[in-house]
Amino acid sequence: MAALTRRFDTLGLLVLRVIVGALIALHGFQKLTTVGSAGFGRMALDSLGVPAPVLAGYVVTFVELGGGILLILGLLTRLAALLLTINLTMAILLVKVKVGVISSMAAGAELDLAYIAAFLALLLMGPGAASLDRLIGLDRGHGPRRRSREAATAS
Repeated sequence: MAALTRRFDTLGLLVLRVIVGALIALHGFQKLTTVGSAGFGRMALDSLGVPAPVLAGYVVTFVELGGGILLILGLLTRLAALLLTINLTMAILLVKVKVGVISSMAAGAELDLAYIAAFLALLLMGPGAASLDRLIGLDRGHGPRRRSREAATAS
């Protein structure tokens, strides 16, 4: 039963990483290819009162695009999840707080909060066994299998 649970944990984290990674990367890619990072800053962020809008445009675009790709690969997963959490928290504080969580007039913060929940789950649980982090040793995991291996070597 424990082996089956580990497989589901691995699969669940892989699905979570790939889906939220792809969706957030697409947000960054859209910004990059439609108006460009600077254009996004000037056109969208400046009108919303975001400080240093052009710099913020570059940061948002590349955190979303790069962070999403890293999540898909399971590489530097916890760092990517942390940066993406900060990115969307700032979006809520600087922009969405004026709109609310759910609004009929503009995009509310509900999608941002759902993304943040997923990013925090990855930050806390790690990338899972099916990740480059695990393959290259950046994340060793802390599941039951690791603890039993450690106990066996300690004896």
